[in-house]
Amino acid sequence: MKCWVLCATMCSLTGLADAETNAELVEQVRRTEIAFAKTLADRDPAAFATFLSKETIFSSNGRASRGPQEVAECWKGFFNGPQAPFSWAPEQVVVLDSGTLALSSGPVRDPAGKRIGTFNSVWRREGKGKWKIVLDNGCPACDCAAQ
Repeated sequence: MKCWVLCATMCSLTGLADAETNAELVEQVRRTEIAFAKTLADRDPAAFATFLSKETIFSSNGRASRGPQEVAECWKGFFNGPQAPFSWAPEQVVVLDSGTLALSSGPVRDPAGKRIGTFNSVWRREGKGKWKIVLDNGCPACDCAAQ
């Protein structure tokens, strides 16, 4: 009986040690998004592809690219040339309480730093500390002053 109680206690403590707070998960996704964006800045399409889920869908201008091969092919042109045609960084990251899905969003900027759009990405947790992008949608920046 004492052995069983000791085992049960150790197992529950191990589970607690593995538990991550929502804030820790938010930080994981934020760092993942930054690393994902760095692949474009580094001109590294192979690294870019490692962030794509097997079920990934990228949508922009009414067109959807499905699967990592199609998305990588669609993005291939963005990796041509010495300088990235745009950059992005997360301003907001939220994670479900279950820790399974996350949303990151923020500005897309041209090489001069002008905001040209907004990205919205949905990430799925595919292992401890490992997030893959499942949905991505970019849209033009709103010219609110003109409205």
